[in-house]
Amino acid sequence: MVAKQTAWLNREGDDNMAGNIALQQETATIRRASDTITESPLVRWILITMALTFLGLMLIIPVIAVFSKALEQGLELYYKAITNPDALAAIQLTLLTVLVAVPLNTLFGLAAAWAIAKFEFKGRNVLITLIDLPFAVSPVIAGLIFVFLFGKPGVFGPWLFAHDIKIIFAVPGIVMATVFVTFPFIARELIPLMQAQGTAEEEAALTLGASGWKTFWLVTLPNIKWGLIYGIILTSARAVGEFGAVSVVSGHIRGLTNTMPLHVEILYNEYQFVAAFAVASLMTLMAIVTLVVKNIAEWKVQQQAENLG
Repeated sequence: MVAKQTAWLNREGDDNMAGNIALQQETATIRRASDTITESPLVRWILITMALTFLGLMLIIPVIAVFSKALEQGLELYYKAITNPDALAAIQLTLLTVLVAVPLNTLFGLAAAWAIAKFEFKGRNVLITLIDLPFAVSPVIAGLIFVFLFGKPGVFGPWLFAHDIKIIFAVPGIVMATVFVTFPFIARELIPLMQAQGTAEEEAALTLGASGWKTFWLVTLPNIKWGLIYGIILTSARAVGEFGAVSVVSGHIRGLTNTMPLHVEILYNEYQFVAAFAVASLMTLMAIVTLVVKNIAEWKVQQQAENLG
């Protein structure tokens, strides 16, 4: 009996020794690979300098130029430019479009991500492909599609005209075009996050007697909140800056159907450069605020993914 125990202990010791040797060999291999791919300090500084130079030329200097041009003739003219009735109408329409498009896309994104990540069903891959469609279609083409459907000579145009319902060259068309070009962002952000989380927590909640809504509000939503916020930020930023699709369906009616990007274009084409850059500076400020919030949300999403891993 003692001999058997001694033999077992010897085998156990040999296994541990073999495991330690394998671990040491693997660590040495990783270190060698790390030493192989690690660049010299000079190369790293050259790459960093190139990246910073590119960012400076393509991002920082243009942002500075926007604000310097907007304030070129003083704060008084800047204030007049952004408080002009047409500018205020463009700002209000842009905010209205965001306030309508973002909640609609949030509901769609949540429903689509929930269905794709939590269930297996026929047509799942087709749904994923349709979600990606706005990434593949030019915004201008998207606007033309809505003109073809809802314009006066379009598919539903005669019926809409007969009932005095205006979609194209009106606010509803602008909202619909914006919803179309922005609806993939929230769904695409939530699908991989919800797939990584799996269904174990939801199944446990349902087993304990929670209803579907309680499971969603108390289990699913807290787990995806930062990914949802990140998707909402991306959707809002795209909605504010959308030009192509909105340009086609808006009709460029000054004071009525011009969003901020369209208003900037009109001012620039009329050689009102200071006014154009003044309105553009407001969009730039929105972009900077969005970028800060985006980075915070992205950091939270990464932390959440690391915790899941």
